[in-house]
Amino acid sequence: MYVFENPVLQRELLVNLRTPRAFVLLFLYQALLATLVYFAWPQDVRLDLTGNPEAAKSLVDLFFLGQYMLASLMAPSFAASAITGEKERKTYEMLLASPLRPGAIVLGKLVASLAHLAVLIFASLPIVMLCLPLGGVSLWELLAAYLALIVSVITFGAISVACSSYFNRTAASLVVSYLLILPLALTAVLFWYWSSGLGHLRLYMTLTVVPGVGVAICIALFANTSARMLHPPDMGSEGKEVVDLEQEAKEAVGLVIQRDQFPDKLFAPGKRDFLLPDGSNPVYDKEIRSEIFSQGTLMLRVVIQVSMLLAIPLMAACLYIAPKYAPWYISYVVLFNMLVGPVFSAGAVTSERERQTLDLLLTTTITPWQILWGKLIAGLRVSSVLTTFLLWPVLLACLMVSSYWTNLLAVFGYIGIVLVTCLTTAVLALFCSVVFRKTSVSLMTSYLVIIVLFCAPLAARFFAEVFFANHQATPYVVHAGLTSPFAATFAVPLDVEIATESSGVAAQGNMQLLLNYSLFSVGLITGLVLTMMWLFRTRWRVAQQ
Repeated sequence: MYVFENPVLQRELLVNLRTPRAFVLLFLYQALLATLVYFAWPQDVRLDLTGNPEAAKSLVDLFFLGQYMLASLMAPSFAASAITGEKERKTYEMLLASPLRPGAIVLGKLVASLAHLAVLIFASLPIVMLCLPLGGVSLWELLAAYLALIVSVITFGAISVACSSYFNRTAASLVVSYLLILPLALTAVLFWYWSSGLGHLRLYMTLTVVPGVGVAICIALFANTSARMLHPPDMGSEGKEVVDLEQEAKEAVGLVIQRDQFPDKLFAPGKRDFLLPDGSNPVYDKEIRSEIFSQGTLMLRVVIQVSMLLAIPLMAACLYIAPKYAPWYISYVVLFNMLVGPVFSAGAVTSERERQTLDLLLTTTITPWQILWGKLIAGLRVSSVLTTFLLWPVLLACLMVSSYWTNLLAVFGYIGIVLVTCLTTAVLALFCSVVFRKTSVSLMTSYLVIIVLFCAPLAARFFAEVFFANHQATPYVVHAGLTSPFAATFAVPLDVEIATESSGVAAQGNMQLLLNYSLFSVGLITGLVLTMMWLFRTRWRVAQQ
């Protein structure tokens, strides 16, 4: 009943593997990896295979790390909705009432959610086998790398399924999953780079430590999730859609949000005990006071606690001990906003469709501009406050570290980049919410677009500088980073003295990149807002008349 006769596993496999998305994703995944190998293939006319060629090692490392990051990003998208999907479809109670054991349900959900990802991983083996004749990497190292990849994907899937059992919405489960998985994935990538010259140590760690840690995490999460489904604390009447926040605060462990105290009331104002003033926006008031927090504050508490826990060592090392690494901490803040920014805006309009209240909203006297800015500011207010929680160490460092006293403009530049990123992610997520019909599709599309805009230019720049350093098109690839706040962060001149002509040219190029990033962000935000206004005024308003 756990594997071969598991109806949950059979049903999920039939549904997931027969969708058009499965075939399209398989094609795009293989095409991307094949293109990567094709362009990174050594360009030498004659290649010496007797000296452990560095070009071959770089190619295999790039292929494996690229696949590792893709798999790490896709694992939560498949597994984070395993149980929340049942709750959203109102079939959770029926599933628990079936004769299936909780362990069988959890195992079926986990295997089914990762089966498609396993197909993608194993389908890439023929491509990586083409790299073995180049030398530099043995067959055993390649098999060990794939073992670590498979164990990591299973671990990330177990984390996502466990998060799915704690939340009622896929969006909350997805953001917490990414928040827990990304630090583990980045740590693994950094270790792989650090141990590139230590072949035996890396092979030993890959074959012993990584599987051991992964199996331990999977067993602990599997037991916890099964026990939670055996005695579910979130069972009750399907009509109870709103969580009692006072009761939740009494039972919460750790950080508790007090909506009547500062700074909690900045993004979580208390319940209204007076009439709405004339001229106020009812959409904004409803969103900020009830909609975001109607499913409880567990996700907010987890996000705040985990982000601050990760920020403490980073800000100590990058802001106080070694101020020259301040851009790395700002990049962490930008990455955090990439995760939490879309969550509070991607369901702004799709939730109205799912509740079948969009028609009622459009027939009111509220203008499209009021609807848009009310929903945008409500989501932006929460995500920006959560993000600025991580900015106060930067302001504190300006007082405590003398290196920043002569770099106040650079600090203001960092803060400006973070604020522009907050606005960009919120507007992009709201636009996807306007275009699509389901919150899960809107959220995943928002993440995909943000990753392409923010991270793809960095990957293209790294690829070009490593494999095509002397190519005439490489400078243009470098300048294509105008869409990425990460590139803009590292372009901010921090404690740099312009003493030579070359350094002056470099500083001028950095300032040009900052200017291009600012102009692109303003143009993107303006274009998306105008497009949403046009959609509201023509597409849906006309349909209602």
